Amino acid sequence: MADSFGPVLSGRERGALVHEDAPEGSESANEPYRKEPIRVLVVDDHALFRRGLEIVLAQEEDIQVVGEAGDGAEAVDKAADLLPDIVLMDVRMPRRGGIEACTSIKEVAPSAKIIMLTISDEEADLYDAIKAGATGYLLKEISTDEVATAIRAVADGQSQISPSMASKLLTEFKSMIQRTDERRLVPAPRLTDRELEVLKLVATGMNNRDIAKELFISENTVKNHVRNILEKLQLHSRMEAVVYAMREKILEIR
Repeated sequence: MADSFGPVLSGRERGALVHEDAPEGSESANEPYRKEPIRVLVVDDHALFRRGLEIVLAQEEDIQVVGEAGDGAEAVDKAADLLPDIVLMDVRMPRRGGIEACTSIKEVAPSAKIIMLTISDEEADLYDAIKAGATGYLLKEISTDEVATAIRAVADGQSQISPSMASKLLTEFKSMIQRTDERRLVPAPRLTDRELEVLKLVATGMNNRDIAKELFISENTVKNHVRNILEKLQLHSRMEAVVYAMREKILEIR
């Protein structure tokens, strides 16, 4: 299933996903199938695209499409009824867009994790999606097997973002910091020197395995550091931690 969506999934960027290592206690890469399938709600205003995703995901034994919606308003209603594990949602749709729908979906289905799948490579959309609670932001020109891989990764507690968008995210927050240089910031919770080292490497897009090699520590130690960082900052994902660190000037971006 290495083919791509082709013209149905048009977009400006193409590239592999940024994959984080699974958190401690999650299923390993050698155990691809769960006991229960991952329940997915597909949200897009193009019926042909929704149908294409259903056909692709139907080939995955551990993924089940439980419903579909044509806009953000319908997505909120469907999420409340179906309580999906993953919401795979476009950004720009009629009546109510995907980003606007994120917050409402998190209210009616708190356990649902949202992946934006879109042609929009605007950094403002990426930033707003993260603020609204999205755990992933992928451009539509990814291969079909990457869609399934992203769903599994997010279901296991990871964040997924296209590399080109990760670069734009860093650029956006660098600009934001420069615009707010004179704003008095609330003191951030204190991180240890090692936690700051880990956070800086996370900000460059490194996964846990690469960070472990860079710092000459074990992968489990890296996972523990990331967990401690999130707990101290009261955040839920690595992306949120990087955003927070930039905003509060914990990290210096050159």
